[in-house]
Amino acid sequence: MDVFTTRAGRVRGRRSERDPGIVTVRGLPYAAPPFGADRFREPRPAQPWDGVRECTAYGPVAPQSAELPGSPAWSPGDEDILTLNIWAPADGPGDLPVFVWIHGGAYVFGSSAQPDFDGTALAARGLVVVTLNHRLGFEGFGHVPADGEGPACPDNRGLLDQIAALEWVRDTIAVFGGSPGRVTLAGQSSGATSVACLMAADRARGLFHRAILHSAVNACATVGQAARTTAEVAAAAGVPATRAGLLAASPQTLVSASDRVVERYRQDPGSGQRHYDPAIYGPVADGDLLPCDPLEAWAAGAGADVELLVCHTTEEYWLLDAVGSSAKVTTEQQLHTFAADFGLPPQFADAYRDRLPDAAPVLDVYLALYGDLLFAEYSSRLAEAHARAGGRTYLSRFDRRSGGDAGDGGDGGRVRAWHCADIPFAFGNLHDENLHFLMGGPPGPADHELAHRMTGAWAAFAALGDPGWAPLDGGGEGSAVRVWRTAGEEARETDAFRDLWAAAGLPLLAP
Repeated sequence: MDVFTTRAGRVRGRRSERDPGIVTVRGLPYAAPPFGADRFREPRPAQPWDGVRECTAYGPVAPQSAELPGSPAWSPGDEDILTLNIWAPADGPGDLPVFVWIHGGAYVFGSSAQPDFDGTALAARGLVVVTLNHRLGFEGFGHVPADGEGPACPDNRGLLDQIAALEWVRDTIAVFGGSPGRVTLAGQSSGATSVACLMAADRARGLFHRAILHSAVNACATVGQAARTTAEVAAAAGVPATRAGLLAASPQTLVSASDRVVERYRQDPGSGQRHYDPAIYGPVADGDLLPCDPLEAWAAGAGADVELLVCHTTEEYWLLDAVGSSAKVTTEQQLHTFAADFGLPPQFADAYRDRLPDAAPVLDVYLALYGDLLFAEYSSRLAEAHARAGGRTYLSRFDRRSGGDAGDGGDGGRVRAWHCADIPFAFGNLHDENLHFLMGGPPGPADHELAHRMTGAWAAFAALGDPGWAPLDGGGEGSAVRVWRTAGEEARETDAFRDLWAAAGLPLLAP
């Protein structure tokens, strides 16, 4: 029962504890462990196995130092990290739409085992849900200089892992009742930008047909920038910044060295853009897999044949402040320095302040401005570029600021519509206590109703290409934006700052 035959061998799953009508398969390898002779190289096919492989637990996570609530931590020595998980209706008719999820985490932490990403509720809506792990940090996105010896070590290895997983889906998902011709690729934060990059990558063409981006992050490095990061990390690790030197450093060594580099930026207010939120890894515009930043590629028409749904939250950066991953900007001088570091005119912060509630503190001005710079404005520009290039594009914003027990959320008990808060709703996973911090407390009836609407929109988009509202017309937003709130919440303006960016003609700067 619940045994499936894949190209590599047979696997056994189990029924979901939440819904016995859903079968889950977890920790299924889609590629070989990327270590030893395969370290820093393109992913290789998984080795076949004999007998029935028990796939009832999540696979090991990629090397990282983060320990997330409700999720497994990385243990040095864990190598079989390129695995995926599947949720599928046990008695489905077959040929179902497929939903593939790429997790976020600044390209350095996170995994498919996070409780946010349980696929039971979406599978109950008639989807085959796939979540996956990929290489992170230096293993996935660090630049390895060529030395003329041995095979090349490509940039963007994390993206190559994602492509390998999509190729596995193409070749194998029919075994689990999914249609390889009806694949939606989705992600949040760095996962959303990964999806945006794959829409611009010729190697991923045809592997997915629809895409969902939640809070895409504005970050794409040049090869030169990536090489400078490698030099910093190698120095912190005490090894030469060469292929041989980096291969000699263990994954644990490079994780620790990367953390030290990040902490130096965090402690140095004079270090420029990276001081504020030092994410040192990300996609590299290498001219090979990724020709340029996704926004530039999309403006030129890349990915216009992929139907697109974009969402961002309205108070993105308040989460990063709440968890302590962002620099504190609390004085006018710090705010002035921040604006200068990102090439923003001094009056730009004043314009933001004028549109915030009366007597907004400097910190709130900073959080609003930085959240738009990194997430909200970038996500909206991606959607508009896709629509102007002729793509079918849907835009939405998550603005839930009240709900169930809000005692732990926001200031004065108010729930924040901050980064990641939309994901438990879109996946229909409000039950897990590990997620209540994101939601500002345990959910109430209005929250469950909102989750029902959001999972329905995702499922409808994956199945039919229509989430339930009008697409952008390519000439501007107009009214074609869905705003997600709980029933009865007061409507608020959710694009109060967009005209400031347009009027100033400001580019979005990658940190």
